[in-house]
Amino acid sequence: MGQPIYDTLILSDVHLGAAMSRARDATRLLKETTFRRLILLGDIFADLNFGRLKKEHWQFLGAIRKLSNPKRDVEVVWVEGNHDHGLSDIMSHLVGVKVFQEYAWEYRGLRHIAIHGHQFDRFVVNNVRFNYLFGTLAYLWLQKLDLKGNPLSRMLDRLNTRWLRMSAKVASGALAHARERGAHRIFCGHTHAALEEKKHGVHYYNSGSWIDAHPTYITVSEEGVEIHEYQPYDRDPGEERSETDSAFAGIAGEAGLFEDVEYEGAGR
Repeated sequence: MGQPIYDTLILSDVHLGAAMSRARDATRLLKETTFRRLILLGDIFADLNFGRLKKEHWQFLGAIRKLSNPKRDVEVVWVEGNHDHGLSDIMSHLVGVKVFQEYAWEYRGLRHIAIHGHQFDRFVVNNVRFNYLFGTLAYLWLQKLDLKGNPLSRMLDRLNTRWLRMSAKVASGALAHARERGAHRIFCGHTHAALEEKKHGVHYYNSGSWIDAHPTYITVSEEGVEIHEYQPYDRDPGEERSETDSAFAGIAGEAGLFEDVEYEGAGR
């Protein structure tokens, strides 16, 4: 049995620049999977400070740029999240993709919508400045002080999601939004908790995140929609984790950001 070909691959909340980012595994997923459309469903960056990006983070961006090459025949869509806010122009030039607040498409007679989900989180919408200073920056600072594997940061992330009841709030808001737009399926990120819910004939899916010990992603195909947990293979002993380098040109060149290499699956 051959490798499945998906119409759409969806992943969100990679949080490039954060110590917990599973960017290396996300890059592997892109190389190992065959799909016609890639949707980056927001919060691909932790914040706007590119100086925090490590080599594997630049490599993930390089993979996106390669996929956006018209020769690959892959549609690459970037949906802006609350951490990505203000990056539209930069991303368009850096990796060659369009950035949307909300993206809609038709597949097998069904209308699909992709929106990050922070729009349905009143705390984020009403406290943008507070969320950045005491949420994003404090969270990144905690990761620097955390133990190996970031157990404290991961626990705080899960407790934060439960305390704010983000999953329920985002799901409810997204389902209402989908009904208003006449959509059959709606996809969000933001909560870091993979979830599937159905109400009044509308399906809601959350793609989870790539900062947890068990990163998740979504595929859309003729068989339907499926939430997957990424299963990494053993790391090559030759692979080493690179320290942060704030010099964009040096890292981008070393990561192969402007080179073109063959992929195992994408775009076939």
